Amino acid sequence: MKLDMMIGALATIITTSVSAQTTPNYAEKLGWKKDDKVIIFHVDDAGMSYESNKGAIKAMEFGIATSVSVMMPCPWSAAMLKYLNEHPEFDAGLHLTHTSEWKDYRWGPVTGNSVSAGLVDHDGALWNNVNDVLKHATTNEIEAEIEAQIKKAKLIGFKPTHLDTHMGTLWASPQFLECYINAGVKEHIPVLYAGGHGTLLMEQLPSSPLSGLSRLAEGQSTDKKTQNEVLAAIQKKGHDIWKKGLAVVDDMYVSSYDWSLPENLKPTDKNLDNFKTKKYKALLESLKPGITVIMVHCSDTGTNEFFQNISNSGNTRKGDLLAMKNSGLKKYIQEQGIILTTWRELQERRDKCD
Repeated sequence: MKLDMMIGALATIITTSVSAQTTPNYAEKLGWKKDDKVIIFHVDDAGMSYESNKGAIKAMEFGIATSVSVMMPCPWSAAMLKYLNEHPEFDAGLHLTHTSEWKDYRWGPVTGNSVSAGLVDHDGALWNNVNDVLKHATTNEIEAEIEAQIKKAKLIGFKPTHLDTHMGTLWASPQFLECYINAGVKEHIPVLYAGGHGTLLMEQLPSSPLSGLSRLAEGQSTDKKTQNEVLAAIQKKGHDIWKKGLAVVDDMYVSSYDWSLPENLKPTDKNLDNFKTKKYKALLESLKPGITVIMVHCSDTGTNEFFQNISNSGNTRKGDLLAMKNSGLKKYIQEQGIILTTWRELQERRDKCD
């Protein structure tokens, strides 16, 4: 009996290993080659401010960044959507927003404070952190706010190519994640979710906006899950999303926002550009084949005179913009045979798979 069990266990391990090696990545499923590195440099936080809009537009026009998403509750969202409606060639989605993180520059839910009491703090603004959203907001409120943000965009004449989530709020619990996925299915547009090999995702999981995805493996158990169990649960959800007709990516990187310029360097444009460009080249070199989404935050903060009153992130955002306009980085991408794509193309390819 024990021998039979050992043989069975060994067979399972071998089968799992072979399956992992032979299962096509999502790039292959969508028609690219096995070893292709397919990338979306995705600009977050458009609509947040004038500087964010200006930076997003400059990044997209240069051509390294191929996608952008807009924060509908924010004051500058209408201006950004006006530009995007006039430039339908750009790939643009909604950065679904359930938090308002800055101290003196706040926004509330599109649904209104009286309708979504669990989404707002004592100032009437969205909570400034994800944990408070988890603590106070109901699933119905999350879902209603998603629908309201999509509806507001449509009223302005905007048709999003995809959905993603500000500060990872909609990745923070399995229940919020379902609201997010259901919205994508309803609109038949992809949601940002990495359901493939997840190499970078797993490296960032412990302390990033992605950390909530580990809850997919918990179920009813309170036992601590292994990384393999967590990855398997994340991949299963990716498979479910694919089966519902939406494109899925293999991996994503959301941590460039945390790259800090060395203390011995002054935050000049030259230093910010060199630092961020070097970091992005190293990141691209490390990528495994498949589709990877890399999040960037491009704001044209100028001298930072005004943006510093919103956030202390002006230099990292300016650095991202400078890197996304760096001709050396663009040349490197071309020389390495890296393929730049869009969410629109991903979904068009997905639709042809059925």
